[in-house]
Amino acid sequence: MKAEILAVGTEILLGDIVNTNAQYIAKRLADLGIAVYHQSVVGDNPERLLEAYRLAFSRADLVITTGGLGPTKDDLTKEVAFEYFGKKSVVHEASMKIIEGYFKEMNKPMAKSNVKQAYFPVDAVILPNNNGTAPGCIIEENGKIVALLPGPPREMKPMFEEAVVPYLEKFQQGVLVSKVLRVIGVGESSAEEMIEDILDNQTNPTVAPYAKDGEMLFRITAKANTKEQGIKLIEPMEAAIRSRLGNNIYGEGDITLENVLGQMLINKKLTIATAESCTGGMVAAKLINYPGISSVFMDGVVTYSNEAKINRLGVSIETLDKHGAVSSEVAAEMAQGIARTAGTNIGISTTGIAGPDGGSIEKPVGLVYVGLSINGQVKTKMLKLSGDRQKIRERATMQLLDWLRRELL
Repeated sequence: MKAEILAVGTEILLGDIVNTNAQYIAKRLADLGIAVYHQSVVGDNPERLLEAYRLAFSRADLVITTGGLGPTKDDLTKEVAFEYFGKKSVVHEASMKIIEGYFKEMNKPMAKSNVKQAYFPVDAVILPNNNGTAPGCIIEENGKIVALLPGPPREMKPMFEEAVVPYLEKFQQGVLVSKVLRVIGVGESSAEEMIEDILDNQTNPTVAPYAKDGEMLFRITAKANTKEQGIKLIEPMEAAIRSRLGNNIYGEGDITLENVLGQMLINKKLTIATAESCTGGMVAAKLINYPGISSVFMDGVVTYSNEAKINRLGVSIETLDKHGAVSSEVAAEMAQGIARTAGTNIGISTTGIAGPDGGSIEKPVGLVYVGLSINGQVKTKMLKLSGDRQKIRERATMQLLDWLRRELL
């Protein structure tokens, strides 16, 4: 199979954005044994884009595009592809619901233009986007395949790994065996630097890093004649990565952080309760995702007001007056208070400024304090987080749960 990578976007032509997507996709296609003979860039112009499709399919069986899946009038990658293949599009209801839910969660109105992102041919393979509003798709017609992916790398990479790679496996000879290591508590750049020599010298197996929802994933992939051979090829590479990243690796495969932590709490027979302010119940919700957590999760409260902190948790008025609700001292008393009132081994707490308002020079938006009380021993940590209100709350939740995981190791 021959492939071509087609980047769509005037901003790439003008040099405003570096086309890192093409580099990533080319490497991953090589891992899959798919030859890439050409890479192209075309601006947001329907005539030139249609010409680019014609040229690409004249010399390739597979064309992978990035960019141009947004809601604006100049986002035309899908529409021109549908025209090239002679396909009519209709609303894909499942995608429409996801897009509407995204805006509802962000507490923002959805523009009418976003509806176009849910239009696809009825025979297209829809590629869900877990990191944005633009789903992708795959169309296969008369021996030609186009895979339409979003432009932002944080959206493109997960979509490629989770949906496109499995789709392309059927065109491979032999087998492709993969293992995913899940990393938290270290940024994408830092994680890659820790295994830079491994990445630079990889052959078979290969390692593909990408960021997803506050964590890092490393997918180790081996090409082999059998699954057993592939597993054996992966083992030394996995051992080398684990030796570098240590307990920053919290799990593998599809396991989640809350599943790992829930199993730890149950295995150690440690009961837990949560007291949340800025996260508004997210911490408790994450823990409750794990089946069986009811044997150790005893209580969860959202003490958003100072009065609730005082009456429900026993936070002292003096502490609030002296240090303010967003402080390490209040986080400590919240953790202690919920552990005491719920009668649990562990109490965890959050208090912070999620924004967009309420910040100051001394206590800016994104400042969050988290607290841990484990069998009477209390610790607090200050977090300085970025993003919108939702992202700050999500990141505070993940960092608190990861901190507890590390304390229990």
